[in-house]
Amino acid sequence: MSLFIKKPLEQLLSQADEGEKGLKRTLGAGNLVALGIGAIIGAGLFVRTAAAAGQAAGPAVTLSFIVAAVGCAFAGLCYAEFASMIPVAGSAYAYSYVTMGELTAWIIGWALIMEYALGAATVSIAWSEYLNKLLGGGIPYEWCHSPFESYTDSAGVLHQGLVNFPALIILVALTMLLIKGTQESAIFNAIIVFIKVAIVLLFIAIGWQFINPANHTPYLIPEGTPPVVDQAGKVIADYSGVFKHGWGGVLGGAAIVFFAFIGFDAVSTAAQEAKNPKRDMPIGILGSLLVCTILYILFGHVLTGVANWQDFVDPEKGREASVAYAISTYMAGYGWLATAVTVAILAGFSSVILVMLMGQSRVFYTMSKDGLIPPIFSDLHPKFKTPYKANWILFVFVGLFSGFVPGHVAGDLTSFGTLFAFVLVSIGVWILRFKSPNVERPFKSPLSNPYFPLVPILGALICLGMIVALDSQTLTVAFAWMVVGLVVYFGYSKHHSKLRQKK
Repeated sequence: MSLFIKKPLEQLLSQADEGEKGLKRTLGAGNLVALGIGAIIGAGLFVRTAAAAGQAAGPAVTLSFIVAAVGCAFAGLCYAEFASMIPVAGSAYAYSYVTMGELTAWIIGWALIMEYALGAATVSIAWSEYLNKLLGGGIPYEWCHSPFESYTDSAGVLHQGLVNFPALIILVALTMLLIKGTQESAIFNAIIVFIKVAIVLLFIAIGWQFINPANHTPYLIPEGTPPVVDQAGKVIADYSGVFKHGWGGVLGGAAIVFFAFIGFDAVSTAAQEAKNPKRDMPIGILGSLLVCTILYILFGHVLTGVANWQDFVDPEKGREASVAYAISTYMAGYGWLATAVTVAILAGFSSVILVMLMGQSRVFYTMSKDGLIPPIFSDLHPKFKTPYKANWILFVFVGLFSGFVPGHVAGDLTSFGTLFAFVLVSIGVWILRFKSPNVERPFKSPLSNPYFPLVPILGALICLGMIVALDSQTLTVAFAWMVVGLVVYFGYSKHHSKLRQKK
């Protein structure tokens, strides 16, 4: 039997309404937009902006956001078409199963673990960093960094990480909230979204007055910029690569900040819990993407105008807590804003982790219903109707990463998983336009005619370009992760596939 056996579209649509046995439909359009914003505005804005500026793009990180947003816009239109047409949990995994077959669906499901699970891990690490900043560095370095991280302070003392304990604390708290219920989680998320968007707008409005035009000159990192070394002589930034300076650096920066946009596709994982998915899913996906793109560009412009991009190279300066650093260092008289921003960011990170954990558990739920992973992942709580066992297993997996893996590694792998999903979803829309042209499409992505699929092609090509721009270490680890996934598929999933058992 073919490795690319496809799930019939009719069968997938029948899963959209499982009645009392399935997930509860409790989310409206406003909830979905808030979920998207809740996942988008977080580590990507407050941490990855500074990382992209310091490592590749300089002040042109605003252009990096535009490049990433364009790729997201094309992919977002494709997601919106799928989500309104096939309103089931599972996101890109479910769409790929119908259009490209089981093996491709498994690969994308495996990649989604990198997106959502590692996304949650990355943000929980950032949460820990900001908590330490709020406490004035009171948490010992050893207990808020992974064992693979170390630094030499100005006194020449070497500090070696052991485990990121605060990251584990926030993960367990949000896991328990998710188990309690989707509606409760959505209400919590909406409150947090209101707070953090208000703080972002406040920083943009006040920070605009402190922009130093000299910090935006030159706008691109010049070719030949020397590497940056720390106190021990270790290179912490090298600008010799093609994606580390100039216009190449803009693309490299886009690959880094792309992590900031993963929230809008997390909305699609909640399709089976939307009250009116045919109308509400496109609103949730595209609405959250539009709002956050505008905020990102303004935020990046202000941040790199208030502080010089070179300040964000050194973790001891601004990279780990860039916004608070910029305010306290360059915005005299606004120390209170630095504290307020840090508190709001902690709350905002919490909503990002919440949505990422929810998205991953829903992907697990759908894969389990298909038999590709063990049935324990689709067990619903008898009272709350949430996949509680999947939530606890996910906590263990994410906890291992957040506690023992450096944040930049998990973040770049998250970007790979996201970009890979976007490529396949874009291609999938094109395939389904050929395969099932007469199926009802409440929302149609524009310029996606089977014979002139401009939007899907551009979405796939731009995202592929950003995958190529990721560093070689990230691509190597991602390849190894995919090899492990194939071993799992051929060792377990292929033999337990419910679709194959019916044949």
